[in-house]
Amino acid sequence: MIGIDVGGANLKVVDDEGVHIHYCPLWEKAPITALLERYVTDREEPVAVVMSGELADCFDNKMQGVAFIVDAVREAFPRARFYGTDAAFHRDAVPQLAAANWLASADCLRTNHPRAVLLDIGSTTADIIPLARFPELPGLTDLARLQKGFLLYTGMLRTNIATLLQSVELGGVRTPVSTEYFATSADAHLVLGNITPGQYTCDTPDHREKTRAASLRRLARVVCADLEEIGEDGAVQIAWQFWEKQRNMVCDAVRNCAAACSAAEIIVAGIGAPLFTRELGGVDLARELGPAADALPAFAVREIALRDRVFSR
Repeated sequence: MIGIDVGGANLKVVDDEGVHIHYCPLWEKAPITALLERYVTDREEPVAVVMSGELADCFDNKMQGVAFIVDAVREAFPRARFYGTDAAFHRDAVPQLAAANWLASADCLRTNHPRAVLLDIGSTTADIIPLARFPELPGLTDLARLQKGFLLYTGMLRTNIATLLQSVELGGVRTPVSTEYFATSADAHLVLGNITPGQYTCDTPDHREKTRAASLRRLARVVCADLEEIGEDGAVQIAWQFWEKQRNMVCDAVRNCAAACSAAEIIVAGIGAPLFTRELGGVDLARELGPAADALPAFAVREIALRDRVFSR
């Protein structure tokens, strides 16, 4: 059994050999089928799939994206089944397939963590999921989750610095920032030591190096400066102020959700898990799941398909 999560930026695969994560931006005509072909040992192999990549702006609407992803996966795996926001598996492209990956994670974890709030913070987004309220979750769209505070569009790698910061304090001077796409959360987290260069898996804004020095240079541009103008200390200040804003935004939302549902624990997954586990006093799911915690929806949809004997029907 293979589990697949097709996101807008990343393609994640969980199989008997382990966890495989590919940077695969759909807006750049990503070769989903070609990437999946390497995992094909039998065209009749059972494959369970979730997605969120249908929102990519290369598609006119979500259904167009859903259909594209279903067709691309089925070229490699004709027997693939797709998990939807109705908590059911489907053979064909239907509206319920849009952005169902978070629900698969909840469906998988709710038995072992019935009173938990799950934070899954990856490269792009933070999913905040009250597992104790699972019966209320099916049918929720991303729009509804945004409105409920269950989805935050901020992540460890791909968030434009200017989406959270309107200005920064530099040497005691309040300084407005440029809204150009000069630096990302990956630059801030790399400079602060929260991620390694190897974890900087997305493209850089300038398509240049993924090093601390290059990230410092990109952060300086956020205030329309060369690094020499503000110095390393100035660029680090920008990184810290971004992280403080992001930390407060995410942690406040998680704590509000936990209070609202009387959660007994906070569990954390995704590339940001070590950082936010520490901030929230939670439990890093990597202790329970190992590397699969970084590809939670792909792992989860595989486990659900096995649990529900989907391919025995």
